[in-house]
Amino acid sequence: MSAVNLLDFDLDGLTAYCEQLGEKRFRAVQLFRWIHQKGATDFEQMSDLAKSLRAKLQGAAVMERLKVISEHVSSDGTIKWLFDVGGGNAVESVFIPEDDRATLCISSQAGCAVGCRFCSTGHQGFSRNLTTGEIVAQLWHAEHTLRQRFKRDERIISNVVMMGMGEPLQNYNALVPALRTMLDDHGYGLSRRRVTVSTSGVVPMIERLKNDCPVALAVSLHAPNNPLRDELVPLNRKYPIEELLATCRDYLTAAPRDFITFEYCMLDGVNDTDEHARQLIALVRQHKVPCKFNLIPFNPFPQSGLKRSAQPRVLAFAKILADAGIVTTVRKTRGDDIDAACGQLAGEVQDRTRASERMLRQPIVITPVSEPAAAAVVSPSGRKH
Repeated sequence: MSAVNLLDFDLDGLTAYCEQLGEKRFRAVQLFRWIHQKGATDFEQMSDLAKSLRAKLQGAAVMERLKVISEHVSSDGTIKWLFDVGGGNAVESVFIPEDDRATLCISSQAGCAVGCRFCSTGHQGFSRNLTTGEIVAQLWHAEHTLRQRFKRDERIISNVVMMGMGEPLQNYNALVPALRTMLDDHGYGLSRRRVTVSTSGVVPMIERLKNDCPVALAVSLHAPNNPLRDELVPLNRKYPIEELLATCRDYLTAAPRDFITFEYCMLDGVNDTDEHARQLIALVRQHKVPCKFNLIPFNPFPQSGLKRSAQPRVLAFAKILADAGIVTTVRKTRGDDIDAACGQLAGEVQDRTRASERMLRQPIVITPVSEPAAAAVVSPSGRKH
C-alpha cells in the first residue's frame, strides 16, 4: 500500500486520518502545524508529537513535495518555479513581491480544458487535475524556501491567487480543501480577503464556493456581450453573461470583499473600442454588480490570430470606465526578463504546460473621478502620469 500524502488533507481531513490511527484531534493540530507552519518533512523533527504516533506515521504517511525542474529569478524580485507533476507534465507558480504584500500565483490543473481563444495554455490542451496535495505543495515550497532564503521565521506570503494554469472551479473537490488549508490558523493563516479564485465562469461551482469556502472572486469576463464572449470564452455558451453576473451578485452576499474583480484581456480591434467600454458600464449597472476591472495586456502566440491593444487604446478604454465610477487597473508586466526562458522551459516539458502570463502583472490604478478631465493614472509608487 502506498504512503498517504498528508498535504492532501485540510485540518478536518487530517483529524479523520489521525482518528483512524487511534489519535485525538489535538494530535492532528500538532501535526498540521509542523507540516504547514514549520515546514517539517521528517516526523522525527516533530518533537512534541508522541513517539507512538511518530512510529505509526513512519512508512505510512509522507509530506510529498513537488520536484522543482527550474527556478528563475527576475531583476525585480519575481520568482517563477516550474514543478514536475509526473507524466511529462509540469506546472508553474509565481512569487510576486511588492512593498505592501507578497503574492503567490498557484496552478490548479496541468493544462486547461476551457479553451479561451487568447490563452496559450488552453490551446495546448488539458492533461489532468492537480491533487489537493499538489496545489498545497506549491505554497508549501514557496513559503518555506523563501523563509530559509531570506532567513525569516515569520510568514512571507500574504496573498494567494489561483490564477496559474487551469480553471480552478473545474477541479473543485481538490481546490476547496487546499483553500481551507491556506485559510486555517493552524496552517498558513491567510485572510479570506487575501485568497482569490479566478474563474472563467463555472456558474454552478461559484454557487457552491459561496457556501463551502467563500474567498475573493475574480471572473475572466473579456467581453461585454454574449456573441463576442461566446467567441473568446467558449464556456459562455453554457453559462451566458446574464447568468454569470446574477451568480456574481449573489456570491457577494457571502464574499469577504464587497466587489467582484472582472479580468479583461485587451485585444486589438476585438474587444477594446470605446463602444465596448460603454457596453461594459451598461452591463454591470444593469445587473447591479459592484466590481472593479483589471485590464490585461494580451501576450500574443501564433495560434490565436490576435494582437495586443496599443497602450494609448488601453488607457483610453480605462478612462471611460473610471469616469463612470468603476475602479479600473491597467496591468503592467512583472518579471519581463525571465518570461521567455520560463515559457521555453515549460514547453520543453510539454507544450500544454506553459502558464498564463496574467500571473506576472502589477496594477496601475485608475481611480473613479467626477470630472472626465481629472482622471489620472497612478503608478504603484503613487506618482501620476
